[in-house]
Amino acid sequence: MSLLHTIENRIRQHAGRLTYNSPLYNWSLGGTVPHRLVFSPCDPWSGEAEKARWLIRSGIFTIGGDRLELRNANWTPDDVAPIWLEHINGFDWLRDLRALGGDQGRKTSRLMIENWIRSYHAWHETTWRADILGRRLSNWLASYDFFGDSADEKFQALFFDSVVRQLRHLSRAVPSQLSGIPFLYALKGLAYGGLTFERRENYLELALHYLDDEIDKQILSDGGHVTRNSQMLLEAIRILIDIRSALRQGGYPVIPKIQHALDRAVPALRFFRHADGGFALFNNTQCHNAEVIKNTLMQAGSRARTLNSLPQTGYERIAMGRSLMIADVGKPPIWPHDQSAHIAPLSFEFSHGRERIFVNCGTHPTCPDWQDALRSTPAHNTLIINDRNMCDLHKDGSMGHRPKTIVVDRDDQSKETVLVDACHDGYVPINGITHRRRFYMTDKGHDFRGEDNLTCSVGLATPHDIALRFHLHPKVQVSLVKNGEEALLRLKNGTGWRFTIIGGALSLENSVYLEEGTRPRKTKQLVVSGKMDSDYRQFKWALQLEK
Repeated sequence: MSLLHTIENRIRQHAGRLTYNSPLYNWSLGGTVPHRLVFSPCDPWSGEAEKARWLIRSGIFTIGGDRLELRNANWTPDDVAPIWLEHINGFDWLRDLRALGGDQGRKTSRLMIENWIRSYHAWHETTWRADILGRRLSNWLASYDFFGDSADEKFQALFFDSVVRQLRHLSRAVPSQLSGIPFLYALKGLAYGGLTFERRENYLELALHYLDDEIDKQILSDGGHVTRNSQMLLEAIRILIDIRSALRQGGYPVIPKIQHALDRAVPALRFFRHADGGFALFNNTQCHNAEVIKNTLMQAGSRARTLNSLPQTGYERIAMGRSLMIADVGKPPIWPHDQSAHIAPLSFEFSHGRERIFVNCGTHPTCPDWQDALRSTPAHNTLIINDRNMCDLHKDGSMGHRPKTIVVDRDDQSKETVLVDACHDGYVPINGITHRRRFYMTDKGHDFRGEDNLTCSVGLATPHDIALRFHLHPKVQVSLVKNGEEALLRLKNGTGWRFTIIGGALSLENSVYLEEGTRPRKTKQLVVSGKMDSDYRQFKWALQLEK
C-alpha cells in the first residue's frame, strides 16, 4: 500500500469518527420504528450446544478451542485479537444458543442482546464497524423467531429500535473502505434489513447494487477467492447462499450473479479438499470441519465436477488413484487481500486416501504471533534460499518485492502420467535466482516425483544455502535408512512409502502442525540441503509406495 493511500485512509477514518461520534448524528439515526418482521430469514448453519453451555455457565466464548471470558459485560476487551471482537459483537454464537434450545437458550439470548443494546445505543467505533454491524444484524434477524417471538413487548420495542438505528447507519457507512469478506457481511446485513422490514426496500436495493459489482471482484473466473484462501471462499459461499435464500423467502428473484458465482465457486471449493474432507493448508487456512464443508456444498446445490486447475487463483491439483497432490503456483494476492497470505511459492501437499503425508504447517485462528510464524516460507513444503522469507512483510502484514512472473505448464494428456511445471522469479530481486519446480505423478499415484532447478542469469555473487522442506503429518512415522540417504514413511493404516533424493543431503528435523484448533502438534520434517555455488543447481526427489 502506498503512503498516499495510507494517509487518505487515515483522513477518512478520522473524518468518520468526527461525524459519527456526535449527538447530532446519534439523533439522526432516530425515526419510525416497525413493530414486526415480515419474516425471519432461514439460517441453515448449525451451532454447537456445548459452546452455549460454556457461555451460559461461565460467560466464556470459544473459537477453535481457544476461550475468552466476557468480564463485567465488557464487549470490547483490551489486548485481544480482532477476531475476538468480531466474534463477540457479531453474535455468531447465537447459533450455539439456538442449538442448545429451550428457555435457557432463549433467555440468555435476550439478556445478552439487551445488555449489548444498552451498552451501545449510540455509534461506537468498533462495535458499529460496518462489517461487524452487518454480521450482527444478520444473526439477530435470522434467529429472531428463536429468541424474539416469545419476548415481551418491552424487549421487542428495544430490539426493533436498535436494529433500525443500526440499519440507518449501515446504509450510510457502506462501502466504508471495506473489501473482501467484511464487505460481504456488511451487504448481507443491509440486504436482510431491506427484506425483513416493510417499506425498507431501499436498503435491499443498495445492498444488491454493491453486491453486483463486488461478486466479480471477490469470486475469480475460475471460482477461487481473491484472497487465495479456501476458508474465505467457504465463507463467501455461505454468505451468498444466505442472501439467495433470503431473497427467495422474500419473494424476490435471485440476481443472476449470485447463482453464477456459486456455480463457479463450488467446484473451486471441492478443489482444496483432501479425501478426509478437510482443506489443504494454504494461505492462512486450517483444515476446517469436514461436516461444515459438506453441508455448505449441499446447500449450494451445485453438482459441477472438481477441477484440476485454478489458473486465476493459482493452484494445480493432480489426482491419480488414491493419491492427491495440491500445489500453490500463484502470485500472492493483491493488496489488501495479502495481509494474512502465506509466503509459500510452489509449496504443495500430498495425501494417499484419507492419510495426509506431506502437509504445510497451517495457521492459528486467534494468535497473531503464531499466524506470523506460520506465514513464513520455511513453514511450507517448498524450497528456501538462506532460510529466509521470499517476501518482506510490511507493518500492516502486506508483502513486499513479490514475484512478478509465475509461469505454469501442465501436461495431462496421458491418463497414466501427469506433469506440472512451474517457475517463479520471486527471488530475483534478492539474489537474481529463478526457481523452477516440476511435479510428476505416475503408476496410479504410487510414484510421485519432484525436481527443483535454480538458475541465476546475472552471475552468482556469493554462494547460497538451499533447503527443501517436506513437513510430515504427525501420524506419519519416519526413519532414515541407508546411512541417511533415504527415508521410510509408515502411515497409520500400515502403508509404507520410500522417500529418495538426488543432489542434496537428507536430514530429519522437528516441526509443528496446526491443522485445526489452537494447539500446535509436534511433528517431523524431512530437509534436503545443499549449497548453490554456481549459476545452476538441481535437486531431485521422489516418494514411492513400498509394494
